[in-house]
Amino acid sequence: MNNPKPCIFRDSWIMFKRCLLISTRNPETMAMAIITPFFLMVLFGTVFGGVADMGEINYIDFIVPGIILQSVAQGSQYAAINITTDMTKGIIDRFRSMPISKAAVLIGHAMASIVRNTITTAVIIGTAFIVGFRPSGGVTDWLVTVGIFMLFIIAITWIAIFFGLLSKTAESSTGFMFPLFILPFLSSGFAPTDTLPRGLRWFAENQPMTPIIDSTRALMLGWPTDNSIWIAIAWCVGITVFSFVAAVQVYKRKLA
Repeated sequence: MNNPKPCIFRDSWIMFKRCLLISTRNPETMAMAIITPFFLMVLFGTVFGGVADMGEINYIDFIVPGIILQSVAQGSQYAAINITTDMTKGIIDRFRSMPISKAAVLIGHAMASIVRNTITTAVIIGTAFIVGFRPSGGVTDWLVTVGIFMLFIIAITWIAIFFGLLSKTAESSTGFMFPLFILPFLSSGFAPTDTLPRGLRWFAENQPMTPIIDSTRALMLGWPTDNSIWIAIAWCVGITVFSFVAAVQVYKRKLA
């Protein structure tokens, strides 16, 4: 019987199911992806929210986008770890001997990471409602918000895959992802940028996390929006394109 010809759609779906199966076989990974953002939301919303003075703004309403971005950045490290493990444990070499699309491996990891981070985002929003989050944005505002969050998740996922391909060990891949975990704290995610020292304020206002946070916060709370929406979209698309191209080039070089 002849082997089936590679099909990127079928093969990507198979790789996607494989990556999800790996996640279910590591329950501590799934638990951390859900429990960590839950406790972060509770911690910042109840403990720090009691001492933060935001005037008429509820601190929980203010920090939800920052918590989401920070948790997605943290959760994406599992994509980096998994792709590094495949590259260093001989799994990729085994796949190369099979009639499957080479790109399907990366796409499968990306799809699984997007699903995990989407679940994480839903957990954060649900927890936020429990601890007092009261958004006033309309249906259209929320649809745009979800779209921006999905663009961000896709962008961070491809960064994680790129770093995973560069790493020689699973441990080092988490080190590459650490700056992405820190960036939301150095933005408008947890405090207005005008309260920061001058140098830090300049960095916070010009890094990609801030327009993403500002635009989604304004949309969820029904505030007037400015060009931060388009800046956020431009950042997400630009990061995705760059990371995707870079990841594919590194992947091709390692398979050569």
